[in-house]
Amino acid sequence: MSLHDSEVAAALAEAAQAINSHRSLDDTLDAIVRAAQQTVPGFEHVGISITHGDRRIETRAGTGQLVWDIDELQYKLGEGPCYDAIRTGGVTIMEDIATEQRWPQYVEEAVQHGLHAQMGLQLYEEDNTLGGLNFYSWEPGIDPDAIQLAELFAAHASIALGRARHEHQLNESVTTRQAIGTAVGLIMERYRIPEDRAFQFLVRASSTGNVKLRAIAQEVVDTANREFSAAPATDG
Repeated sequence: MSLHDSEVAAALAEAAQAINSHRSLDDTLDAIVRAAQQTVPGFEHVGISITHGDRRIETRAGTGQLVWDIDELQYKLGEGPCYDAIRTGGVTIMEDIATEQRWPQYVEEAVQHGLHAQMGLQLYEEDNTLGGLNFYSWEPGIDPDAIQLAELFAAHASIALGRARHEHQLNESVTTRQAIGTAVGLIMERYRIPEDRAFQFLVRASSTGNVKLRAIAQEVVDTANREFSAAPATDG
């Protein structure tokens, strides 16, 4: 089944609009998988997985329960088309589960879900893996046009995830600077020392305890808050 260029353009425009709107990340990813479901030929379901810093993979959007079931199976076994695409990059294809030999454990269990064909594409930004865009079919065989179309949607999903990751890092950076600044002020006041010595006090505590500077600073702030809350009220 081939789609008209106008249909493809409309679906991609919808995905781009979702990214540029002020929707949440989950709403944006949901819009992308549904547009891909309607546009990429030969697949009944589409999902998006994201990777975390501890190498954990999480399914974040999907067009049906099959997505979560099949993804969870791949995460548990550490094998499968979508798992491999995320870990090794590029596009990984399973044309027909009946003749597949690369993932014996996965095939044995996945076939019980009625799955016959599958395709996974790595989502990435520069050298960083962001996750995967995953396609699932009840029928064997993959349409030759599907890969090229899927890559266009993968580009949209990568943009959305990359933007979300940058925003999260920016928010964390702002929070860290605020915590450190507050902690330095508290130490200056408590020990009557200048700003540079107060900052070095935090740095030494971080290095000695092998704890991140932000965590040390936050503990100083939290301790001050507890002391303030426990202090008896005084009449004005």
